[in-house]
Amino acid sequence: MQKANAVYAQSGGVTSVINGSAYGVIKAAQEADFIDNIYGGLFGINGVLEENLVDISRESAEDIENLPFTPAGAFGSCRKKLPSLEKNRADFERIIQVFKAHDVRYFFYNGGNDSMDTAYKISKLSHEMGYDVTCIGVPKTVDNDLPVTDNCPGFGSVAKYNAVSVKEASYDVASMHRDSTKVFVAETMGRHAGWIAASAGLAATTEKDGPHIILLPEIVFQPEKFLVQVERVISKVGYCVIVVSEGTQNTEGKFIADSGTSDSFGHTQLGGAGSFISDLVKEQLKLKVHNALPDYFQRSGRHIASKVDLEQAIAVGREAVRLAGMGLNGEMVTLVRESDTPYQWTVGHTDIGNIANQEKVLPAEYIREDGFHITDAFRTYCEPLITGEVFPRFENGLPIYTQLQRNLIPKKLT
Repeated sequence: MQKANAVYAQSGGVTSVINGSAYGVIKAAQEADFIDNIYGGLFGINGVLEENLVDISRESAEDIENLPFTPAGAFGSCRKKLPSLEKNRADFERIIQVFKAHDVRYFFYNGGNDSMDTAYKISKLSHEMGYDVTCIGVPKTVDNDLPVTDNCPGFGSVAKYNAVSVKEASYDVASMHRDSTKVFVAETMGRHAGWIAASAGLAATTEKDGPHIILLPEIVFQPEKFLVQVERVISKVGYCVIVVSEGTQNTEGKFIADSGTSDSFGHTQLGGAGSFISDLVKEQLKLKVHNALPDYFQRSGRHIASKVDLEQAIAVGREAVRLAGMGLNGEMVTLVRESDTPYQWTVGHTDIGNIANQEKVLPAEYIREDGFHITDAFRTYCEPLITGEVFPRFENGLPIYTQLQRNLIPKKLT
């Protein structure tokens, strides 16, 4: 192996365990005999383009050790999606130039679908330019929508957060007299795949438990059918808890929460699915409704993170460095389920081309026949992923989280 420097960067929406992957990459890189220095891209691929590389060796050992217990992106993330090589070759060439200037031969990109696309293109172009850079994808997404891998680091914790929150809120609504709220609506993340919304269904262990209705992107939303279901639940249980995915679509194939704007990835900007459902119930059924939007709380709730999720996040980070040491390039680390009971998993890998710009939606066998809830098959799949707790240390009632110094190495390019 050619001994050289490495860069690790984070991309896309962060999770409560993404810094676990950062920790895994950093520790493995420091132990590897083929890596001299490990740098961090400040705010993802933007840090590489701007030649803003964090000198990780200047961070304290204590802060590095606390990374797995800290939510969000310690090195900063971004939502920059690089266009195709045909449309914008300059940015990709700039990345290779920065890597060459700093003797970087290894690049570990921690992100989702679009991030894998970026890593894939860099691995190809670097070879064309005569300066080979080994690119390994480190999976991360709360949406759990990457193909090939059994699950994605970040999902287990957001699933746990939502299941716990909906369970607690259901107890709240159930405890109130009939003159109070009868319908509670919680909106979850999930643009095209209903994994997060479905995970809230774990809170319901009996027919009386909330959530009673789950609205998924995979199932076309039909207002009349939905309202009948709400009335049916209230007549049987006395109240109704609804979980709606932000990506729920109507019969015309449009998001019920389409705001008319787009983010920097070109994705439709969503928000308001919960409000839409709440207004519909209030107007049509004349019931008192309360609406909640957990939003960033879901993905940053490190205090209730899943132990399994954190262990897997660290493992994929470490495995990324091992794959680079094996001479592999253009690969993404995957999680492989060996068995359900007992739950056992290992790490694997796949060509990044199998991941880039593709999404894995919730399979039909995980959705109840009427489209309003999950099946036992989904419980079997998801319950192991939310298992266990690894609490951060607390001081004065608040968790102790790490904020890195993020000192930059000197620039060499203009």
